[in-house]
Amino acid sequence: MKILINPEESIWKKELKRPVQKGKEINKIIKPIFLEVKKKGDKALYKFAEEFDGVILKDLLVTEEEIAKAAQEVPDELKQAIQVAYDNISKFHSAQRQEELVEEVMPGVVCRRKSVPIQSVGLYIPGGTAPLFSTVLMLGIPAVLAGCQEIVLCSPPDKQGNIHPAILYTADLIGLKKIVKAGGAQAIAAMTFGTKTVPAVAKIFGPGNQFVTAGKQKATRYGVAIDMPAGPSEVLVYADDTAIPEFVAADLLSQAEHGVDSQVILVTHTEAFAKKTLAEIKLQVEKLPRKEMTKKALANSKILVLDQEKTALKLINQYAPEHLIISVRNEEEVVNAIYNAGSIFIGNYTPESAGDYASGTNHTLPTYGYARNYSGVSLDSFVKKITYQKITAEGLRKLGPTIEIMAENELLQAHKNAVTLRLKRLSEENGI
Repeated sequence: MKILINPEESIWKKELKRPVQKGKEINKIIKPIFLEVKKKGDKALYKFAEEFDGVILKDLLVTEEEIAKAAQEVPDELKQAIQVAYDNISKFHSAQRQEELVEEVMPGVVCRRKSVPIQSVGLYIPGGTAPLFSTVLMLGIPAVLAGCQEIVLCSPPDKQGNIHPAILYTADLIGLKKIVKAGGAQAIAAMTFGTKTVPAVAKIFGPGNQFVTAGKQKATRYGVAIDMPAGPSEVLVYADDTAIPEFVAADLLSQAEHGVDSQVILVTHTEAFAKKTLAEIKLQVEKLPRKEMTKKALANSKILVLDQEKTALKLINQYAPEHLIISVRNEEEVVNAIYNAGSIFIGNYTPESAGDYASGTNHTLPTYGYARNYSGVSLDSFVKKITYQKITAEGLRKLGPTIEIMAENELLQAHKNAVTLRLKRLSEENGI
């Protein structure tokens, strides 16, 4: 990792540039995949499973027998850990429910707003080098709590045609019934268009590689919503001399091990702390099973020494990290100054991995600077807000003239007439 001492603001953007997303090249690859899935449905999914996953599938849907077998293969220790995470995530997301809003804005004019579940949603769960059963919790729990009627989960199979047992166990714990052996852009295409096995959905959720990300963005062109335009994982740690270099190094490495295109950033006050942390990183990385991948991610990463807190906060908000860890003396003051971040972790004993797994917050978060304008996944992500209004005769008498004047001045006569005719009827009924 390169250390920069009080870099000028003019070079921040260049030095903190995320790894390049090869959008045009990837879109060329996924375009024919989408077209073939649209045209051939399940047949295309079987073909792509053989081509990309190296397996000839007998069935796309996971059977009850496979789920039962998976439950036997998951160690009790892991089952207990998943249950704790399930409980915490359920509690926090249940608390996000909002009562219906009813407000009489003026006599006889009542406005309402309530949450209605999105009827069909698709959940994409990565397999591959890191089978993310934790993401099943993060997406499946709020989907069920929201009351979504149709929930389909797609995850790539291994070369034996199986989905990781912890993914199946977790899905079953939540109550997800439709689990499809499909990964990559082809899974996103299936949930976009629908096939005999995979229902078309209204919104697609979940992280993935660049092909999955590009597939989700392509799905939006066909009227399907997505959770967010997520990219590779990232973390920024803001630390002063009250932080513990060993902990900071571990947090940076925990994100770097996601993949070669991940990025981690340390912002600190002194060069001494930067060097201590870098020394810890070099020690810890050698003990990691994914050290080669992690080292490549570290090559995309930086340590910035900024001796002025005001400058540091400006940089953090400009970067808009997916994960932000704050380990400084005046933590509350700093937290209140942050307005661009996906999720914030406060204090020496709040590792980012707590949010990834079991603290209760959601780990599906905006990356690549999208924290400037997107929120992370929550219960709200699985519902729509519908507004209602009911106006009594007396209410229309009071409000009607306002509507007529506004419509007339916008030169929309039919809008005005819709009110005028009603007011006329009311006048006639009352003999006015």
